[in-house]
Amino acid sequence: MVRNKITDSREWFHEHREEYEKLVVEPLAELVTELAPVMAEIDPAIMCIPKVGKSISRIWRDTRRGPELPIFRDVMWLTFLRSKQQNLPGFWFEFSPRALRWGCGWYQTDPRIMAELRSLILSDDKLWKGALRSYRKQKVFELENERYKRSKYPDEKPEKREWLDLKSACLTHNESDLELLFSENLACRLAEDFKSIAPVYELFIESTLRAGLPERER
Repeated sequence: MVRNKITDSREWFHEHREEYEKLVVEPLAELVTELAPVMAEIDPAIMCIPKVGKSISRIWRDTRRGPELPIFRDVMWLTFLRSKQQNLPGFWFEFSPRALRWGCGWYQTDPRIMAELRSLILSDDKLWKGALRSYRKQKVFELENERYKRSKYPDEKPEKREWLDLKSACLTHNESDLELLFSENLACRLAEDFKSIAPVYELFIESTLRAGLPERER
């Protein structure tokens, strides 16, 4: 992947396409297949399709969005969503030469969804309570740290403000042990971690449904 990005040549990539399929796509497809039963347990509507462009990311960019950008990335990821639409939360796993990362939530949460999430938190909804319990119990994931500088909820307890002041909702784990990528225990590790925050995912899904976004936006 690193050599491919440095070369950044379609010709070079096609000459080494077989290596990409064998060393990158096939192991990722196996990982998707191994995780499928756990994802179905968390949410039967989650799609686990072991194909590039489905649960597996593409290694090339859409150059129509920026022809000056490199053609190829040195990062790949898996996504586990109900659909490919950006407004739905999901689980994800990502690797690059720098780190492994996995988590649950959104890259950027729609403000309407964030409003519903805050409403569930402020009302002490049972889904929020379950999510908070699971978040406290685990030691793997942290909330993304991009928050509003000045809290709009100064009178709330710190445990609520930690969530209420978020600009976007996502739990993330950063893993520096790159050897885990080649371990037989990777699928089990991801499965256990994802299950540990399933109640947070349920809270995120409910927030999305309550936002009532038009079908074309979901």
